[in-house]
Parts: sequence; C-alpha cells; structure tokens
Amino acid sequence: MVLELEATHAQIQRILQSKAFRTSEIHRTLLSYLAEKSVSGTADSLKEYTVGLDVFAKPDSYDPRQESTVRMHVARLRQKLGEYYRTEGLEDPILVDLPKGGFKLTFEPREVRPEPPPQTPVAPTRWGSKEIALVAGLLLAIGLAGYFGMRLRQVERTSLPTARDWTPELQQLWEPLVSSNRPLIVCLSTPSEAGQSGTATGAVLLGQFLGMLHKQDVLVTNSDQIAAPEVAMGNVVFLGPVAGKQMQAMSADRPFVLEAAGIRNMNPAPGEPALFADKLPRDPQDTEESYALISRVPGLYGNGEVLYLSGNRISSITGEVQAFTDAAFAKTLVSKLRKSDGALPRYYQVVLKIRSMDSMPIEVSYVAHRELSSHLP
Repeated sequence: MVLELEATHAQIQRILQSKAFRTSEIHRTLLSYLAEKSVSGTADSLKEYTVGLDVFAKPDSYDPRQESTVRMHVARLRQKLGEYYRTEGLEDPILVDLPKGGFKLTFEPREVRPEPPPQTPVAPTRWGSKEIALVAGLLLAIGLAGYFGMRLRQVERTSLPTARDWTPELQQLWEPLVSSNRPLIVCLSTPSEAGQSGTATGAVLLGQFLGMLHKQDVLVTNSDQIAAPEVAMGNVVFLGPVAGKQMQAMSADRPFVLEAAGIRNMNPAPGEPALFADKLPRDPQDTEESYALISRVPGLYGNGEVLYLSGNRISSITGEVQAFTDAAFAKTLVSKLRKSDGALPRYYQVVLKIRSMDSMPIEVSYVAHRELSSHLP
C-alpha cells in the first residue's frame, strides 16, 4: 500500500511538472487538491461549493448555481489530463483520469502491450510531392485519427462513435453525404486561413467518425488545391473559414455569413442580434465564447452535397465537428431542424455557440437555424 501511494504521488508530481501544466497555476492547484482528496478517500463527498471556497477562494456567499467557475475549470482539467497523456505522458506507468459527474480522480496502471513481431523490410516506393501530401492528409484525417481515437478511449474514457452509436439522428444528418456512390472530399482550410491546429484537431475528430462508418472513397485536400471538377463529382465536407473560389461561390447569399468578428445574421428574427459576435477572454484563465456555422448546401451546379463546418476560432471549428458527430447532440439538432411534417430540410444553416478554455471546447449549444431553398444556385 505504501509503495502504491508513493507511485501515485510520483505520478501526480510528474504531471504537475509537465509542460501541459507548467503554465497553468490554477489547474496545478486544482489537480493537487483533488489528488489529495482522492487519495485520502474524501473526494466522493466533495461539493462544487466546497471546491469553490478551497481552491478558488470564493466568498461564503458563493452560489454555484449562478457562477460556473468550478465546472469550467474542472472540465478544462479533464481535457488537460487527456492532452498530457497524448503527448508527454504516453509512457507513464499510471493513468490519472477525472471521470465526469464528480471530483474523484482515478489511478490505474497502464496496460503493458507486447512488442510487435519484427516486420520484413519492404522496398520503398518513390512518390512525388502530390502523392506524399495526399497520403499525409489521409493519415491525419483517417489513419492517424484512428490511432489517437484508440488512445483517447484508453485514457479519457470518452465516448467516440462506434457502430452502435450510428443513431437514427446521425443517419439523418450524414446519410446524404456518405451513402451515395459519389466520393467524399474532405477539404481542409490552409494554415493561413485558420489555425493549423484547429483544422488538424477537427480533421482528427472527423477522421474518427468516418472511420467508424468505414467510408472508403475519401479524398483529403486543401482549400487552395480543390478544383471545380472534384467539387462537381463528389460530396464535400469543408473545415475552416470559407475560402477558395469554388467554396465562396457555394456559400454566397446565405441567411448567416461568417465574418471576421463572428457570424452575420442577415435577417434577424425577433430577439436575435444582427451579429453573433465572438468574445475573446481578457485573461487566459477565462473562458472564450465563439460561434460556429454549419451549412448544408447544394454542390457545384446543383450536383452532390456540401457540408460546411466553419468558424473563426480553433475552438469553434473543433466544437462544431464534435457536435455534428456526437449522437446526443445530433438528437438535439434534429429536433430543432425538424419541420412541422416531421421531415428534415435538405439544406439548412445552423449557428452554434462554443464556450472554450485554452482553445478546447467545454460547452456547445444550439443558437439558431434557417432552412435553405433546394433551388439555390
């Protein structure tokens, strides 16, 4: 038991001294506090109010129902633990996790995997720069995503899509894009158009989802390389700010338009603002509020389907990919989109609000939507 406690203490110290936590004193303090309570066996009785007083120095008048500071920082701590084990902690002997719904940390020994048998060397294949770029993109969006998906399931216990999660709502949202014989083109914005890590994270999440669907004919390309014939022959999923001539042509004259400051509402309904404005945090420890725009529109010349997952911030792009591939959120989204006759509009736009911390989404909520005509140019 003493050795086990020593190993647990050493693991917590290893995490606290890591790059992931070195620049975040508040999360170092929160992790230390929860670790002490968890090891002593008192974490099960912790309340949000108590954590607010002990860790965040809240006054006695603090009301968790009116202030979400503790919940947001606990959610961010959970994400930072996941980030640590995906990077610096890949070989750590103990996995520290913070399951949702409480304040108790769990400590589990890492499963030791047997070494793979040696492989017979294969002669290298000579590829040009275009082939290398395509393979790299495919690895990022599908192959590498599958690897990190397994790692996420092991470390974070996060519910990633599996065959049993292919719910009727997800089917309604995705079937027009993935069930036809048309190839699926995943178009990523270039680093100059959106934060590279934001597009990459969204691509990994999307790759996990497409891998679950076993969609084979997937082409990954950048927005500055996609050509009109490719758009016309396939269905397209676009990640990032709208860019490129073909993309801009298909996103013009819509009820919601992505601008540098947020999402412009061209015809506000009663109670809606003319601009859903992104709000950047004044302090790095504060939460960020940004908006994401999901658009399902006809393809070029009316051929195929195009799905835009666009936004200005890393968190907005990541958050909307999470939302559009999550079974629970899909149920909410379908209920909002469903028309009086029970059917879903074929084409539509949806505005989502993303609350995030350190560019990682911690809360995604529906804001508004508009049905689009099937005869848009």
